[in-house]
Amino acid sequence: MNLKLHKASSINHSTIHLPGSKSISNRILIIKALSGLDFEIKNSSDSDDTKHLNEALESYKNSNLINVGHAGTDMRFLTAFLSLKNGSYELTGSERLQQRPVKDLVEVLKTLGADISYKNKEGYPPLLISGKQLSGGKVEISGSVSSQFITALLLVAPYFTNGLELTIIGDLVSKPYVNMTIELMKEFGASVIWKDHEICVQPVPYTYTKKEFLVESDWSAASYYYSIAALSKLNTSLSISGLFQKSLQADSVCKEIYKNFGVTTSYSENEITIAKSTTVSKSELEYNFIECPDIAQTVVCTSVGLQVPFTFTGLQTLKVKETDRIVALKNEFAKFGIELVVSDNSIQWLVTKSLNNSSVSIATYNDHRMAMSFATLSVLLDEVIIEDANVVSKSYPLFWEHLKSIGINQASI
Repeated sequence: MNLKLHKASSINHSTIHLPGSKSISNRILIIKALSGLDFEIKNSSDSDDTKHLNEALESYKNSNLINVGHAGTDMRFLTAFLSLKNGSYELTGSERLQQRPVKDLVEVLKTLGADISYKNKEGYPPLLISGKQLSGGKVEISGSVSSQFITALLLVAPYFTNGLELTIIGDLVSKPYVNMTIELMKEFGASVIWKDHEICVQPVPYTYTKKEFLVESDWSAASYYYSIAALSKLNTSLSISGLFQKSLQADSVCKEIYKNFGVTTSYSENEITIAKSTTVSKSELEYNFIECPDIAQTVVCTSVGLQVPFTFTGLQTLKVKETDRIVALKNEFAKFGIELVVSDNSIQWLVTKSLNNSSVSIATYNDHRMAMSFATLSVLLDEVIIEDANVVSKSYPLFWEHLKSIGINQASI
């Protein structure tokens, strides 16, 4: 389905009820499946990724073929999880997912004694896994590829016979996501010590005395509303429920980034209100997204929309996401006559011209964040067409419905 978005005369103030954080939900699902603990997960993400993971964790005992679609997180978490579960499994995914490397994680697990092989291409899914008890021990992993590899190892480490002593080599990308993992593990009774480049996990199973766990709403999803507010008229405001002032989510930094675009944030209990409070400075914005790459596309769209020059770095992981997001951004902005200067880890734009207001059709590359980031430009432009708009179901199925509720009109084409 392609969706044509029409410019709203103004943005309606309303309260958006965001989905639960996919990052938190998926970690808690693994913890619950490993531990067998009986508790309810409240406000769990309704994303495709979380649904696929939940289905896999419910079905692996009865089926040895597990397909996670486009969900890279699921592929990584389940690679470690299934390595510990007696049985033989084939873990696969979409054509794009089969192009995303998993070798760093697989080789570390094999060092720990896991029995994993590649069905087709060396270093890539599908994986053939013969699960068994792993002894654990000392191992090294590069910190430069994906923090999800590290999280996958940490989440299962309490169930290694001898625990885990993990040394991270080089700079760690998306460090807050590893911190989130460790804090959630500790909440469930795990013994984890992180000092410098070493993380030690004792063989202490998860425990939990509460009857439910409340998942915070998704700050990544909130970033699109920060962009909408920034691109709107002065005094435009929106309320967003389910967000905490003290959050484990790396993307909560968007509240700081968007101060550069005149957007302020106020807090009440588990809810925020964002408002376009000041005009925007046109001085060059420099930011390193190494710890929060998932909101980079949104900030790029905001910056171009407001004609704010920028140099953004720390983007190397964008090349191995659902698509090569750096190339995708360059390609789609070229349709507007905007030329981004890109490298393997950076994007720069020094304002050569403003967005043209002719109708542009945005390719989404099977990437939910391409669809949602570019959708925010409908605040400025008379018409924007988002191709394959259903791709947002990967993380935020109600996105289009919520946009309609704040005044952004749309029609299927």
